[in-house]
Amino acid sequence: MNPDALQKLLNAIATGEISPDTALETLKHLNFEPVADFAKVDHHRHLRTGFPEVIWGPGKTPEQIIQIMTTMARHSPVVMATRIEPAIAEQLEAEIPSLVYYPMARICVLQIGELTFQGQGVISILTAGTADLPVAEEAAITAQFCGFQTQRLWDVGVAGIHRLLSHRDLLSKADVIIVVAGMEGALPSVVAGMVDCPVIGVPTSVGYGTSFGGVAPLLTMLNSCATGIGVVNIDNGFGAAILAGQIIRTARRISSR
Repeated sequence: MNPDALQKLLNAIATGEISPDTALETLKHLNFEPVADFAKVDHHRHLRTGFPEVIWGPGKTPEQIIQIMTTMARHSPVVMATRIEPAIAEQLEAEIPSLVYYPMARICVLQIGELTFQGQGVISILTAGTADLPVAEEAAITAQFCGFQTQRLWDVGVAGIHRLLSHRDLLSKADVIIVVAGMEGALPSVVAGMVDCPVIGVPTSVGYGTSFGGVAPLLTMLNSCATGIGVVNIDNGFGAAILAGQIIRTARRISSR
C-alpha cells in the first residue's frame, strides 16, 4: 500500500473530512503490491469481491509463480494457482515445501491459516462423463478453498439417464448446481428441468471432431429450452465455482436483511 495515500486517508478520517464507511470503500480500491517488474498483486480483491486473487498459471515461469505466491502468502491465509501442469508443480513444490498440488484439478494451494467458512449453502457439481473430471475438479477445489461446502456427483450423463434419475433426492436438495459436460452438452438442460435452484453449465472440450473443441456443447447450453441456466466459457471450472459462490453469498445476504 502506498504510505502517502494511506496517511492522507487516515488524516481525513481523523479530521472528520470523510466517514469511516467512505474510507472503507476507498481502501477497497487502494492496495496492490508490485512483484519485481512483471506482476501487481491485488491484496484488496477479497475486500471488494469476497474472493481472493488467484494466480493463472499458463504463461508464467515457475520463478514468477513462486514470487507471486510468496508475496500473496504474506497477506492471505490461502493462495491458489490454477492450470499448473505436473512438471511445473514439481518445481514449485521444491521451492515451497508446504505447497499442495491437486493433479486432477491442476491447482496448487498454499494454505497458511484457517479457511474462512462461507456459511450455509452447498455447491453440487455434476459431470456427464469421467473425461469431464479435470474441469469439474477445478470447480470443486476452487469452491472448497474459497470456503464453500461441495458435493460431487460424477458420470451421470444423458447416455445413461437412469444414473442421474437415481439421485433425484440429492438434486432436489441442492442450492446451486454446476453441470460439467462435453460432447453435445445436453446434461445441464436435463438437470435444470428437474430442480428449483440455479444451474451453471460448463461446456468442456471433450468430444469428437464436430464438437469443435467445446463449441458444440457451449451452443447447446446457450440454446437450452430449460430455464434457470447460466453458462460459463469452455473448460472454465474456476469461473463456475466463483459464480456459484457469489449466488450463495448473495442469497445469504438477502435473507439476513
